Amino acid sequence: MSQRNTDVTPQVPDSCAQIWAEMCTIRQVLDHVGGKWSISILLAAMNEPVRFSQLERAIDGISRRMLTLTLRNLERDGLLTRTVYPTVPPKVEYLATDMARELHESLASLSDWAGRHLGDISAARAAYDNALPRRRAHRRALRSRPRRQPRSRPPAP
Repeated sequence: MSQRNTDVTPQVPDSCAQIWAEMCTIRQVLDHVGGKWSISILLAAMNEPVRFSQLERAIDGISRRMLTLTLRNLERDGLLTRTVYPTVPPKVEYLATDMARELHESLASLSDWAGRHLGDISAARAAYDNALPRRRAHRRALRSRPRRQPRSRPPAP
């Protein structure tokens, strides 16, 4: 039975560990910003404070739980500010931060790009979808062809 040394940790140079940590953080932020609901929430909170119930009504199809989680993530990332007013019932408002407003400019550019290329994207999807049955038929034909028998090797001396 072999013995393993489980106390060994991989030695990663500090610069690599730092780069890895930064990339993970960037990826997490992009996941939050590019999430299914984040853009709608940010756009709704861009110009004026919005309440939870306003967001819930304005964003079709979002569940209360998903709205809550997305708001928390956007607040944690510094893209929304949450203000709680001491009233009964409690009043909570969300407003986009300056950083989110800067992001809004980038999202507007992306949206403009998508609008300009909508026809091209639709045409590419249609071409791909039309070619799909031919690709499947080709794959089926390849699978149904008889396979070559491996060459027999001469017996070892």
